[in-house]
Amino acid sequence: MKQKSDRQNGLSMVELLVALAISSFLLLGITQIYLDNKRNHIFRQSQAGNIENSRFAALLLDEYLGKAGYRRAAHQLHEEAFPETAQDDHCKAFAKGSALTATHDSDGLCLRYQPLVSGEADCLGNSSKPFDDSTPFTSADRLIVLALKYIPGSADQLHQGSLRCTSLNGTVITSAELLSGIADFRLEFGVGTPDLLEKGLNNGSNRFVNVSSWAESTHGPIRAVRYSLLLSSQQRQREGDSTILDNWLASASDTAKARLNAGDQNRLYQVAHSTQPLRNLMP
Repeated sequence: MKQKSDRQNGLSMVELLVALAISSFLLLGITQIYLDNKRNHIFRQSQAGNIENSRFAALLLDEYLGKAGYRRAAHQLHEEAFPETAQDDHCKAFAKGSALTATHDSDGLCLRYQPLVSGEADCLGNSSKPFDDSTPFTSADRLIVLALKYIPGSADQLHQGSLRCTSLNGTVITSAELLSGIADFRLEFGVGTPDLLEKGLNNGSNRFVNVSSWAESTHGPIRAVRYSLLLSSQQRQREGDSTILDNWLASASDTAKARLNAGDQNRLYQVAHSTQPLRNLMP
C-alpha cells in the first residue's frame, strides 16, 4: 500500500511572484486601453459639440440676416417700410430705409423686418401682431425688431461666452440665450454709398468696417455683414498647440489675446464664419 505524503502541494514563492507580475502587466494594459478610449471618446464628443454649435450659429445668423429688410409688398419703398428711429438702450439709431444697425455698445447687431405671415414668431417664440394678409403695412409698429448680442464669459469662464437674442417688439422687452461656448466674436459691416440706386459695396479697402468703429454718417449704410465666431470646448481636451487658436490670435487685439490665452487651458476650437449680403435691400 502507498503511504500518504505529509507535504502540501501549492505554488512556490517564485511562481507566485511571476503570476503577480503577469497580472499587473495585464491590469496596466487594460487600464491604459480604457483611459485611451475614454480620452478619445471625450475628444470626439467635444469636437462634435463644437462643430454642431458652429453649424447652429451659422444657420441662426444667416436666417435672421436673410430676413433683415423684408417687405411684404415689394413695391413699398424702403424709406416707407423702415422709418428712422432714435438710439435707445439696446440699439443705435436706425436710419431711414435701413434694416440693420449696431447694438448700443457695439457687441452685436440690431435688425428689423416685416413678418411674412400674421403671428410670425421671433427668435424667442413671441408672435407678431395679427394683421390682414391682404393689406400691406402702413405703420412701423408692425415690424419685428431683434438685437443679436455677444456676451463675453465671466472671469472664471472666459471661454464660455454666449449669443443672446433680445426681442424689442412691444412694451415688454425679453431676452434669452441662444448659444453658449463662444470664446470670441467678430463682426464687420460691409458698407456702401447713400445713393438709393447704388446697392453694392464700396470699392477698395474700406468695404468692411469693424462694428466698434462703424457710423453710418461716416462710413455709409450697411449692405452686408461678415461675422466670425470662435467656439470652444471644456478645458483639458487637447495636447499641444491649437492651429485654429493660433490663427485666430494672429489677427486679434491685444485685449482679446490676453483673455484667450488666459482662458485657453488646452481647449478644442472651431470657427464659424460667413459673409451675408442684405438681399432684401437690393433693388
